[in-house]
Amino acid sequence: MPTAKEMEAAVHAYVDAFDKGDADLAAALFAEDATVEDPVGTPAKVGIAAIRAFYATSMLTGARLVLHGPVRVTANDHVAFAFQVRLHMNNANINIDVIDIFRFNEHGKIIEMRAFFGPANMTVL
Repeated sequence: MPTAKEMEAAVHAYVDAFDKGDADLAAALFAEDATVEDPVGTPAKVGIAAIRAFYATSMLTGARLVLHGPVRVTANDHVAFAFQVRLHMNNANINIDVIDIFRFNEHGKIIEMRAFFGPANMTVL
């Protein structure tokens, strides 16, 4: 299993990928058969190609992630972290308050990502 430091480093690498607008960097954090459910309740994106395409589209908005508080690391294979997505969409600046949960495999790759947010968490500026 990955260490707490390795899992936390993956979260920071994820945020960094958005800062750079680099979908390849984001996708590289995931296992080949990983799933991304963003937001929870929508169909999962399955596998690296689908995950990379999802992030490429998301990054076209200029989305940037700003962590809020510490990364919460479990004793086994999960992390949770609160952050704000800042983006420009539909001719407006939007902030979305999100909580993501990552689950890791024994090689330190993300095998599951779930994003928790809804309309009440979106603010148009």
